[in-house]
Amino acid sequence: MSEPLKDLAREGQSLWLDNIHRGLLTGGGLKAFMDRGVVGITSNPTIFEKAINGSSDYDGAIRDLVGANRDVATAYERLVLYDIGRAADLMRPVYEATQGVDGRVSVEVSPDLAHDTDGTIEEARRFWNMLGRPNIMIKVPATPEGIPAIRQLISEGVSVNVTLMFSLAHYDQVAEAYIAGIEDRLERGGAVDRIGSVASFFVSRVDTAVDAILEEKIAQADGAERKAALEALLGKAAIANAQLAYDRFQEVFHSPRFERLAREGARVQRPLWASTSTKNPRYRDVMYVEALIGPDTVDTMPEATMTAFADHGVVQRTLGKADEARRVFAELAAQGVDMAAVTQKLQDDGVASFSRSFATLLQGIEAKMAAVRGVAPAVRS
Repeated sequence: MSEPLKDLAREGQSLWLDNIHRGLLTGGGLKAFMDRGVVGITSNPTIFEKAINGSSDYDGAIRDLVGANRDVATAYERLVLYDIGRAADLMRPVYEATQGVDGRVSVEVSPDLAHDTDGTIEEARRFWNMLGRPNIMIKVPATPEGIPAIRQLISEGVSVNVTLMFSLAHYDQVAEAYIAGIEDRLERGGAVDRIGSVASFFVSRVDTAVDAILEEKIAQADGAERKAALEALLGKAAIANAQLAYDRFQEVFHSPRFERLAREGARVQRPLWASTSTKNPRYRDVMYVEALIGPDTVDTMPEATMTAFADHGVVQRTLGKADEARRVFAELAAQGVDMAAVTQKLQDDGVASFSRSFATLLQGIEAKMAAVRGVAPAVRS
């Protein structure tokens, strides 16, 4: 009997869960996901905002933090890092069995540091040291300020999940930062064989943005031929974008430069497909998962996408179609779609969205702490 989630491993792809909450860790839920084939976990500020503000699971811990006279920032870190640490402990057998390839659990530095290189490095070091587990990954955004932070952290032996990548330009900068960080560490005599890194490339949001541009052009098109050409591009940009990123990955990590590092124990920085849930109801609900299957990759799925794929997903190698992807990009350019502008705006919007979730999360924790104290929460601007 076919088990699509487990069958992904047959094609060299690791399945990670894009969610975490206290109940998942205490009620046996994570073990159930692992039994289905999950070998890693990712998190972000939006996930923790929903987990902490949207449930009573953390109320007891919050009461304890109030009793210990902790402030809101400290309370946030204690709540989040406890979950990350507990998940890492549960995933540790996978980490050991795969020799550090999987069994990884990711936690993000504050999105308010997305444009602060030194602040990102400092917080990443602090989280890494506080958690003290080898299977942690610290998430750092691929912003201009995040790129040098990635290089520095890799050089210090910190495993990094690079997030908010939307373009080949982002990918090139991230791959260079990773490789340069490995080179820096080797020059200082450091070990590199257990440093893990993934390059999180966002998928469905690209189609959401590009399809909106195409729909507007379709509405304004004068002539059936141009309208048909525009309609043929709907739902094509995101997969083409990711296919081109995978093509670049193969080029970079099979180069003589990296092969020298691999002989010293360096691991490839695997592409991780993020945002693989389908946002448009007109599209197949597992289309992004099915279209991006191949060796040395990770797909991090929310539970709904995972359930859908387990039910009717088709597993076969679909990565390695760069020629078709280049054709799609050429046609998008010919139709006046500026992919560089689209993808940069998506990164900017992603940083802003996570910052809003982070602010809402802190407000929610503050309100819960104030309720324990029996006072009104402070008003945040």
